[in-house]
Amino acid sequence: MNSPRRLKWQYAAIAVVAVGAVGFGVMHTSATPAASAAASKKKPGATDKIKADPPPALFTDAQIADLAKQQAAQKHTADTLFAKWKSAHGSTRDDKAFTAWVAQQVPAPPNKAERTTELHQVQQLAKTRTAAGKKAATWLEVHGKSDIWKLYAHDQRELLPKEQGAVDKGELKSALKLAKAITEKVAAREKQPAPYVLDPSLRPDKHVTAGQKGPYSYPSRHAAKSATAVTLLTGWAPHRAEDYTAMAAQVTYSRLYMAGHVSSDITAGTLVGDLVGDYYRNAEPTSSAPGK
Repeated sequence: MNSPRRLKWQYAAIAVVAVGAVGFGVMHTSATPAASAAASKKKPGATDKIKADPPPALFTDAQIADLAKQQAAQKHTADTLFAKWKSAHGSTRDDKAFTAWVAQQVPAPPNKAERTTELHQVQQLAKTRTAAGKKAATWLEVHGKSDIWKLYAHDQRELLPKEQGAVDKGELKSALKLAKAITEKVAAREKQPAPYVLDPSLRPDKHVTAGQKGPYSYPSRHAAKSATAVTLLTGWAPHRAEDYTAMAAQVTYSRLYMAGHVSSDITAGTLVGDLVGDYYRNAEPTSSAPGK
């Protein structure tokens, strides 16, 4: 399939998911005026954000194929590493120790010559940009950290008891937060400038100033959060694994396309996310969602 990919949700149209009007034939009751007024004061959630900014046509399967393969290979590496953590800690949660351990598992970034080669690859990709590609990448950059994954989880919760749905929602939110914390810890240690910092012409909209060092891009936060979400969501709904992994590749490809990262940033971020996902999957004895 080489046509632009569109998001796949459990329902036929994203609008149905976003408004939350129908859950397999069950109509939600209308909110009272008071409840509606209270809801309007809340910070917009993922469904509200995507409802207000629906997805454009995304990248083709051919464009993301290589990156999807790389991410699949990294999952095997992460699972092998995580087995060592599990052997020592079992299913006990210790976020502080785990954060330090994951940071140690992330390899040093490529040397200067190798990273320069990666930068050249991003520069070549930038020459192929189209208006449609920029639109897709921008949408994925904005919503790819959390919104997409939270909406997928919202979609799954329609099939679960209310209590279980709340557990899964909280778990995903917590896991994404931990993935962010770990990537920031490693980024502060490695101090690898983003491609558009090294070559400001790649993203004039970022307004890079002379001598600017950050933001640091190794490892990719988008990649870490995507891999974390894919591991959790796939565990809860294995039959939808293809959709989740394809979306992760969409998100990470967008970061290369718009020069937010080079390929090693994506690989390292994916490793972090896979490990965080495994950590949460290993330490969740109370859930009874399908596939757990």
